[in-house]
Amino acid sequence: MKKMKHLFTILFLLLYTTLLQAQTRPKIGVTLSGGGAKGLAHIGILKAIDSAGLKVDYVTGTSMGAIIGALYASGYSADTIEKIARGIDWDLLLSNSASLRSLSMDEKDEYYKYAVELPWVNGGFRLPSGVLESQELWLKFNELFFPVYATKDFSKLSKGFKCIATDVSTGEAVVLDSGEIVSAIRSSMAIPSVFTAVNYNGRKFVDGGVVRNFPVKDAKAMGADIVIGSNVAGGLLPKEKITNIFQVLLQIAFFREDEDAVKEKKLCDVYVPHSLDNFNMGSFASANEIINEGIAKGDSIYPRLKILSDSLNKIYGTQKYELKSLPVVDSVKISAYEIHGLQKTSETFFLHRMQFENNKWYTAATLSSQVRKAFGTRYYNRIVYTLQPLPDGSCKIIFDVEENPLTFAKLGLHYNSFTGISLIGNLTSRNFFTPYSRTLVTLNLGENLRVRGEHLQVFGKFKTLSVSASVQAESLKFNTYNDFVKDGVYKRAYFLADLNARWTLRRKYAFGLGTRFETFHYTPQIVSRFEFRGNNSLLNSYATLKLNTLSNAIYPKKGTKIDIEAGYVYNQQQDLSFYKSGTPITNLDSLGFNFNNFIKTKLNFEHYTPITKRYTFFTQVQAGINFNQKESVLNDYFIGGLNNTFSNQVTFTGLNEGSLYASSVAAFQLGLRYQIYSNLFLTGKFNTAYYNFIRSNKNIESVGFLSGYSVTLGYNFVLGPLEVSAMYSDQSKKVLPYINLGIPF
Repeated sequence: MKKMKHLFTILFLLLYTTLLQAQTRPKIGVTLSGGGAKGLAHIGILKAIDSAGLKVDYVTGTSMGAIIGALYASGYSADTIEKIARGIDWDLLLSNSASLRSLSMDEKDEYYKYAVELPWVNGGFRLPSGVLESQELWLKFNELFFPVYATKDFSKLSKGFKCIATDVSTGEAVVLDSGEIVSAIRSSMAIPSVFTAVNYNGRKFVDGGVVRNFPVKDAKAMGADIVIGSNVAGGLLPKEKITNIFQVLLQIAFFREDEDAVKEKKLCDVYVPHSLDNFNMGSFASANEIINEGIAKGDSIYPRLKILSDSLNKIYGTQKYELKSLPVVDSVKISAYEIHGLQKTSETFFLHRMQFENNKWYTAATLSSQVRKAFGTRYYNRIVYTLQPLPDGSCKIIFDVEENPLTFAKLGLHYNSFTGISLIGNLTSRNFFTPYSRTLVTLNLGENLRVRGEHLQVFGKFKTLSVSASVQAESLKFNTYNDFVKDGVYKRAYFLADLNARWTLRRKYAFGLGTRFETFHYTPQIVSRFEFRGNNSLLNSYATLKLNTLSNAIYPKKGTKIDIEAGYVYNQQQDLSFYKSGTPITNLDSLGFNFNNFIKTKLNFEHYTPITKRYTFFTQVQAGINFNQKESVLNDYFIGGLNNTFSNQVTFTGLNEGSLYASSVAAFQLGLRYQIYSNLFLTGKFNTAYYNFIRSNKNIESVGFLSGYSVTLGYNFVLGPLEVSAMYSDQSKKVLPYINLGIPF
């Protein structure tokens, strides 16, 4: 009888094991919460899941969880997602700014200059909305999801996928599981008051985290038997931590989400909370640290995930399955197009600026580059595209375009130790006089009055040829120096009229020819050792070569900028009196001045190289050389200053503006910049200069050598860079302070 019981037990266990193996293997779902920058910690959990050998069948997510989840569902491995996240320029991606490289050469000098830009809409200037359209974010999504552009049913991805958005009109959570995946995840992450709402499938959506930030039940609804939930949301803030209006808005926006999250947590089979109290939704500057925290959390739960994986294999057997990897789509042929949203510009202009051609093969990177060409004209606020597969295997591209207003009023504030405090106002209008033109007027109100006007007209099929007419007038006060000691003060009134033509190639090269008329009026304010009073005017016909591949205008991390000009100065007309220590010099022949024609050249070369993510090494070479200049002083170059502020200036670390005048100067600078925090920088510079080395010129000063150093603490914020510097020159033997706020006129 006892033997029969043992036999029965053995038979029962064998039968039970057989029945278990015959059952369907449980489906595994992963749910990733929203949480802004904190959502990058999800990557560590996905890495642990991959390492444990768990096959994920379904993925759901909201906001940042939707982005990470969509990449994972599309077929990207967790390791690849980590590399993508660590390599992204989050400052550029999550802003309304464009990379300087995407702008046409005619626009680069005006970009980033003003703290406030007010568009003219419906008969008045409108305050900026403060929300982000993030053109670069759309393009990055298009590139990342290019391999799955043809998959319109998200259940057909490598892993079934759904994300959550909120319908603005009803306040209801909407499950997005089909259509354009880029539009879907952009809808899911549209945080109210931060990002613009998204029009998608005839509805307007904002961030799904408003109502369902942790969509576990959606993974269950898809068929997940086991759900691993990663939650980076810390719930509502305590009242003592609500210190600004932005936090108040977020607190209100996520009231309902907090209540829903409590219910969703109970549905998780493996619940992974994250402790990220040192970070907030906007901590993208700490992306690497957040990812590291997520990896550490993933390592801590790995044993549990491995036990789950091993248990499933033991019960159901090691499953052999064909993993759907990321499809390989290198390029697509575009054989048709549509453009929606054009009103102020024509379809021809849009396509030509994009240099778009139908019936041609395009990669994702090429399409992004083409879009940036049109966006770089600044006629457009947003350019989004989708790809629709056609029966013949080619694609139709649909552009959704939002144009910028044609007129903007712009305001900036500037201060430095040389020019003093200034309010800078600008009015820029496109197509004001003629189509495809830009007209602007800039006024500098402060201790020094300056005004500039320009009309730029572009021509040609691809609008690469431009003709510019400009005028500028200003009045600046200069200190004079004797052996690096302040000697006197004079005022220089300056007027410029310029006409030039420029041909731009690939948005980074420009070649130009032009002629300018310049006139100077000098008025001594304080008597100095040598001074002059009166007028001098001249004509200068010149050729220019420009290159600009800088990543951004302020604190660039990489790229090169070159400005070269060579001109012929002629037709000088002067009415001047000269003084020595306040006494008129009656015998002008004793000065040996001759207002002859001469060749004038200028060079500025800058190059920036990232050493690490926080360190940037840069070099600068400047030169100003006149050949056969016989009048000295009047057309000399001003040496000194940390910021380029006026014509004929050669900046030099260690000396104030105009500490020396020279008819020829060459300066070389080395610098190292350290990014302490997101917008806080420490910069060290060393430079040398050699001056008055062209013997054919008439020089008062002899040939000389300079060396100087500086340390600058800079903070980049809405008004531009605020920089406090200490500088020293071996020749002056003085430590000098220097302060700069904003971008000069």
